[in-house]
Amino acid sequence: MGPRRPVVLQSFRTPRPTSNPYLAAFLGSLPAGGRLGVDVRTFSWRQALLGNHDVLHVHWPELLLRSRRRSGRVLRALGTGLLLARVRARRTPVVRTVHNPSPHEDGGRVERFLLGRFDAATTLTVHLTTRTVGTVCPGSAAVVVPHGDYRAHHRDAPRAAPVPGRLVHPGLLRPYKGVEALLTAFAGVPGESSLHVLGPAPDDDLAGRVRRAAARDPRVRLDLRHVEDDELVLAVTAAELVVLPYAPRGGSGAQLLALSLDRPVLLPAGPAAAELAAEVGPGWVHVYEGDLSAEDLAAALAAVRADARTGARAERPDLSARDWEVLGRAHAELYHRAVGHRADHHTDAGPPVGAGRA
Repeated sequence: MGPRRPVVLQSFRTPRPTSNPYLAAFLGSLPAGGRLGVDVRTFSWRQALLGNHDVLHVHWPELLLRSRRRSGRVLRALGTGLLLARVRARRTPVVRTVHNPSPHEDGGRVERFLLGRFDAATTLTVHLTTRTVGTVCPGSAAVVVPHGDYRAHHRDAPRAAPVPGRLVHPGLLRPYKGVEALLTAFAGVPGESSLHVLGPAPDDDLAGRVRRAAARDPRVRLDLRHVEDDELVLAVTAAELVVLPYAPRGGSGAQLLALSLDRPVLLPAGPAAAELAAEVGPGWVHVYEGDLSAEDLAAALAAVRADARTGARAERPDLSARDWEVLGRAHAELYHRAVGHRADHHTDAGPPVGAGRA
């Protein structure tokens, strides 16, 4: 009989069809058997406060605290406080994936306090990119495990042929993602181009502004809802170019989605875009300087067509570093090592343990 598999509690509930596909891909990558086998549990408050688990893996910790109702926020704050007390009492290792160095929206004083307690409880931070190392939980050990691709997740989904001139902006709409700037820039693009913006907008004010801007241009199609995977794949693969006019602070699921579906992307120039372009190969990542303009969109479309015509772009981007089987084993190894050291950062026994500094 082999060693007992560590029980790992994830901070998210069992993924649904409308959940971020990262979650399903991540869960599916974790080995259940062999030397690195782990027993993975998804989140419930009963499991968190009463169940037995050897590691707590936290993604987007602010989501544990948020609710549309005030009563819900109060109950979640109390539950989170109890969970943090239990983690400390049991010396449970806390692994934190840094999807974003800080929440996109400020949740208030109580949330900031409890997120600070999560930072203090963290044993090991998993960074999706070297650019976020040191931005959170500076007392924890840090490792880099990149964001995985979506090729396997969408392997069997039906695909569309790219529509000439079609630009697509997929994903959850937030103020920082620049969709309003994209709509303004697109209005100046001449010809038969079209723009498809799809994804829910949790911010009602932003949704209203986007709807009003889109209504002024009949070439814009707006779809502000959660869409099923097959519909999302059809929309993205219909793009000649996927436009994402924002620089992600952590990993970008939208960038990886487009590249996994073999569609080039347009991004703001900067270290993140340069790093991604070097990784995936020429012709897949196009950039612009400064504020997005109609000229930037037209130039990127022209470059995409030139790459296709001359064969400068490979048939598929190189995403070999994003293979989920490799990434799943990397996470499982971290869990085993964390359990072996039992969260030394809660004691005065020495420095925090992890799989090495990035």
